[in-house]
Amino acid sequence: MALATDCNPGTSPLCSLLLTMNMGAVLWGMTVRECLDGVTVHAARALGLQGETGRLAPGLSADFSVWEVERPSQLVGRLGLTPLHMRVFEGAVTHG
Repeated sequence: MALATDCNPGTSPLCSLLLTMNMGAVLWGMTVRECLDGVTVHAARALGLQGETGRLAPGLSADFSVWEVERPSQLVGRLGLTPLHMRVFEGAVTHG
């Protein structure tokens, strides 16, 4: 299942990818791994971009976030926390 935000005030005011993953776990019983796959691999597939992005692999676009957590479950289980350490988007690195 793909998980994503749309972040527009008209139909989807949800802007937090971490809250989206929390909802996937709480409302649909998804595991942490399924939530992470939902916002990466499955989201790319849903958009028809699986050959371009959605995972870290040679030749694919490498937009990604580095989270400051001890365990992946902390990305799904904590509400209101933004543990972003840095992100890489279109080759530019920004810090939390």
